[in-house]
Amino acid sequence: MQHSSSVRLISAIAAVGGLLFGYDTGVISGALLFIKETWTLTAFEQGWIVSSVLVGAILGAVLSGNLTDRLGRKKIIVITALAFFVGSLATALARSPLELMIYRGLIGFAIGIASYTVPLYISEIAPDDKRGALVSLNQLAITVGIVLSYLIDGVFAKVEHGWRYMMGVGVVPALLLAAGMLLVPETPRWLISRGHAEKAKEALRRIYGDCDEAAEVSKIRGSMLHEEQGSFRELAAKWMRPALIVGIGLMFIQQATGINTIIYYAPTIFQLAGFESEVSAISATVGIGVINVLMTIVSIRLLDKLGRKPLLYIGLCGMIASLAVLGEAFYSGSAGGALKVVSVLSLIVYVAAFAVSLGPICWLVISEIYPTQIRGLAMSVATVANWGFNLVVALTFLPLVEFLGTAYTFWGFAVVGVWALWFCKAKVPETKGKSLEEIENNWRRMSTEP
Repeated sequence: MQHSSSVRLISAIAAVGGLLFGYDTGVISGALLFIKETWTLTAFEQGWIVSSVLVGAILGAVLSGNLTDRLGRKKIIVITALAFFVGSLATALARSPLELMIYRGLIGFAIGIASYTVPLYISEIAPDDKRGALVSLNQLAITVGIVLSYLIDGVFAKVEHGWRYMMGVGVVPALLLAAGMLLVPETPRWLISRGHAEKAKEALRRIYGDCDEAAEVSKIRGSMLHEEQGSFRELAAKWMRPALIVGIGLMFIQQATGINTIIYYAPTIFQLAGFESEVSAISATVGIGVINVLMTIVSIRLLDKLGRKPLLYIGLCGMIASLAVLGEAFYSGSAGGALKVVSVLSLIVYVAAFAVSLGPICWLVISEIYPTQIRGLAMSVATVANWGFNLVVALTFLPLVEFLGTAYTFWGFAVVGVWALWFCKAKVPETKGKSLEEIENNWRRMSTEP
């Protein structure tokens, strides 16, 4: 099969969903400082303005997984783009804190859908030897979206009611995603699963250019011989349980090692470390975001060369070490200047290690390890778990800091990282260079072994 440039272009278009994910996740960190000037908010209300996105994301993942299998990957991404558009416009025009929470929940609903549908779509159109890099375009787009949100926050920081513009900018990539997805094909695997073989051949030609469509269709059909209509019963089948555990376990690790405490609360952490002005804390946060983007690019270049598991080991070791050092710096009560330096350097190492490992790999692996017929449902379960763990970590971080202290909170994340090393070694399969059909067959074979 000759891989045309169209597969890269199609993947990039779908990855705009990841950019929206990142933008709407990160924009609140700066916007919240100015939302408080519009309305008098309690700490509880501020927390829920941040966390309403997470509640919406959980609902989106719960309600939309089965629809992705029924309606198709492409159609669901278009619907998601429209939800991003409406949510971004509505938050910019919100007239009360309650309205803002509700509309942020709608954006969260769209994020919940995009967080599994976009990597799912890309994984099903990507050639086996390029799948890691192409699926990870989504993670790269997320990191770009986060940095973009920080920069937009800075642009409108001195504008009256600037937070409304910060929120409203999201309508632009939403429109681009909707328009772009209308021009690309549905995935051949989904079309074949619905009995549309001729449409699948046409999609294969549009994606790959010159290829043996009949052979590709036959290959995909072969992987479906043992599959029934996707259902929770099929997902809970004995041979699928290890894959289900891997998906949920990876999502727990990604969140419980603390990444979103950095995304949501980096300025707060820097202030705890001695940064006095909000501007300096936010500026340091932008630097962390840039590191996130750069190391995600490094990860994309290495995924299909080194493999998923070696990068997980490298990344987790870096995260554990940086969390341990950061905790020690807070515990020892380093002088303000030293603590600033240690906090910045530790978070740079932490984010770099995360970006090269757990960031892209968790989403990549859950897009690879499930059979076609239940992939949307299975990924939605893993995504619900991800957003659920995210919500718990986001809501408990500041109370943990107050109750346990900053040092013990970071050390707790490090302990989770140590457990994660064992989990990745014992439970997570290496999927580098394997077709989706080979991965499925391996799960079936393992279930029959004594």
